Amino acid sequence: MSMLRLPALAALLALVVAACAPTLGPPPPPPGSAPPSATVFRPEDFSWSAVPGRNSIDGRLTYRQGAARYTCSGAGVVLTPETPWTRRRMAILYSSPDAAALPADEVRARTPSAPNDDYSSFVRRTTCDAADRFNFSNLPDGAWFVITVARPQAGSGESIAIMRRVVTRGGRVSPIDL
Repeated sequence: MSMLRLPALAALLALVVAACAPTLGPPPPPPGSAPPSATVFRPEDFSWSAVPGRNSIDGRLTYRQGAARYTCSGAGVVLTPETPWTRRRMAILYSSPDAAALPADEVRARTPSAPNDDYSSFVRRTTCDAADRFNFSNLPDGAWFVITVARPQAGSGESIAIMRRVVTRGGRVSPIDL
């Protein structure tokens, strides 16, 4: 009897492992297409991000420097799809492809020229509310970069550009603190 259960348990285990496998980025390119490029902007590398999905990102700004609190109230928040090209761009701008908080002037000084309007068509935008919160909805599974510029609440001091990578998947809400 136990010999009969062994194949069934093995099949069940394989199914569970496959269902739990993480999807940490966009789906692979279709067969026959060129692989994504880190040095060349290609609109087809972004195509996965244009498909509506069931995921959302609920974010809030919690950034502080010592006792100084920062706000993003009224500031724009951008959501950029991760591709090899944008990952390289984040590494250039923020010295990290995962997370950073740097003086905004420093980031602007490193900003490479944008390729063309095709890039901006894949970027989603929203505004930080008075409680320093923001939301993006109808997102497909994939990896994204959330970016905003925060300023000191007291009004004096330099603005900080904040970037963080976030992954959406499974029709869930992904909370993020910047």
